[in-house]
Amino acid sequence: KRTLLPLLRDEISAFIFPCRLALQRPELKHMVRVWGWPAGVRAWETDRPCDRLCSLQVLELLKCIPLLLFLLFVCGLDHFIFSVLSIIQNHSFVQYSYQTSHHMSIDVKGKSLMANLLRSTIGALNSSFDTQVETSNLVCLPKPRGMTREQYLSTCLPLVALALLCLAQVYPFRLRRAIAAFYFPKREKTRVLFLYNKLLRQRKNFFQLQRRRIAWRARQPPGMGTLLLKWFSQRCPWLQRCQRRSCTLCETPGSPWHQVCPDCGALYCDRCW
Repeated sequence: KRTLLPLLRDEISAFIFPCRLALQRPELKHMVRVWGWPAGVRAWETDRPCDRLCSLQVLELLKCIPLLLFLLFVCGLDHFIFSVLSIIQNHSFVQYSYQTSHHMSIDVKGKSLMANLLRSTIGALNSSFDTQVETSNLVCLPKPRGMTREQYLSTCLPLVALALLCLAQVYPFRLRRAIAAFYFPKREKTRVLFLYNKLLRQRKNFFQLQRRRIAWRARQPPGMGTLLLKWFSQRCPWLQRCQRRSCTLCETPGSPWHQVCPDCGALYCDRCW
């Protein structure tokens, strides 16, 4: 419950909130890490089998990479073959034109019987014809047809849908805690109590570490930028209204409820103070 233990700004990024539509930081870490344990505390995924499911999710995304590479190779090969065939079609056209003329005439002179006989028999061989032939290799040329944009889109859509389904399965995974809590309420109570105590221990160590860090930073001499800003603030008090200050510890934006340290002048929110 938010009212039981309000989370700090640095603690919110380590949790997964089921009602948020966007992918959250712990889920994104599992998208880039194939094996390993979760980086951060989870309220409902403290068991190791849950991490195996996240690893399987990343493996499913990795299985899409060979399909994507194969699809890109096939599309590139198709475009290359289409380009080669188009060049052959446009630059290999050859047209032939053949013309010939043939005239043969046999004249037999004389008026004798033999001349008349030869004139009637050999005269049938007289012939005359003209030939004109035009041909080309148009029938033998390839006629390639390139893929349209719609065909490329329909080819890539199944792979895109597969990758989106791998990403969308994050949302059903968020229901695992609710399902497990419904069937094992005692186990859920134990897990919540463990998480609560763990957060208290982490917060105690966190504040101790931050207190030492702030004390070390306070002992350091101020830089030139800090001195100039302080000098301008003393000379022009109205500049303090334009200066945006935040909590020294959790970096939440300043508000009227923030406390100012009387010794060093650092700004703290109510919780950190």
